[in-house]
Amino acid sequence: MTADKKQEMDKIIITIGRQIGSGGRCIAKWLSEEFHCKFYDREILNLAAKESGFKERFFEQNDEKKDFFSSIAHFRHPFFAPGDYSENAFSQEKLYQFQSDAILKAAQQGNCVFVGRTADYILRDMEGVVNIFITANMDQRIQNVCKRKGIDRKSARKLILDGEERRASYYNYYTGKRWGHSESYDLCVNSSLLGLEGTEEFIADFIRRIRKREP
Repeated sequence: MTADKKQEMDKIIITIGRQIGSGGRCIAKWLSEEFHCKFYDREILNLAAKESGFKERFFEQNDEKKDFFSSIAHFRHPFFAPGDYSENAFSQEKLYQFQSDAILKAAQQGNCVFVGRTADYILRDMEGVVNIFITANMDQRIQNVCKRKGIDRKSARKLILDGEERRASYYNYYTGKRWGHSESYDLCVNSSLLGLEGTEEFIADFIRRIRKREP
């Protein structure tokens, strides 16, 4: 085995898909600390903005929303950095490509944990990638969103359902796979069963077992 190939096999890349209110982001952050990985959630938007010349808030508005452009037709120039990309580059597919390139570049540079943004699909040809999806019971998710957002249960439930509809539409459109379905991931786990810390420990052990089986 060449030195470059061994280095590629030793790399740890973890992608985390998550239901809203499941604690997936928190678990992903802990995994990044345990495995000494760089953590990318919204941070990837900043990288994509730097690579593209678009302003970061443009990517924030577009974040995991397939139908973004139908709702911002009246916004144009404020999203462009002066002297950079023209309006001819202004397309949703182009923005997705910028973000994909940023994820690939980050993964090539070292160990990473990515949250959402179809990272599992973007990195599908890279060695050492483990794709995780984190779910939780709806009641637990509603409680978590109520606490985090300071809203009532009805509003929390609507936020979850609407947000996940957009997230699934975005993922399914760009990947050709089904968001949250087991065939799209290496492991799906319900964080309500073990709690957030217990779930992180379970996933970490799963990753270690996988790495021990690698040639």
